[in-house]
Amino acid sequence: MKVKCYDELVVWQKAMELAKRVYILQKQLPKEEVYSLGDQIRRAVVSIPSNIAEGFGRESVNEFKRFLSIARGSLFETKTQLQLADSLGYFRFDDELLGLVDEVGKLINGLSRSLPTTR
Repeated sequence: MKVKCYDELVVWQKAMELAKRVYILQKQLPKEEVYSLGDQIRRAVVSIPSNIAEGFGRESVNEFKRFLSIARGSLFETKTQLQLADSLGYFRFDDELLGLVDEVGKLINGLSRSLPTTR
């Protein structure tokens, strides 16, 4: 089956699930972190599904791969910020959320590897 729209991609669906979970979680940040760490976490996590969607809409496989790479970078940024918030005691970065982060990373990598290499 050929994927017709980005929202059919499991990786995009999981990235959206991650974004929703992180948006809910970041509400536990203390007031003084809402516009610093909270804003940074929100921007990073929303960038993951956004870049997957944008890359899907581009005209070449190479561009799609580039946007998947950007999404992967945003995923690592999100994970780092969640780890920081956890280490500061703002909230707990639990195994379930860590598993979702790792799953999204594996899906991004798998999709990128499955795309044909062009020159």
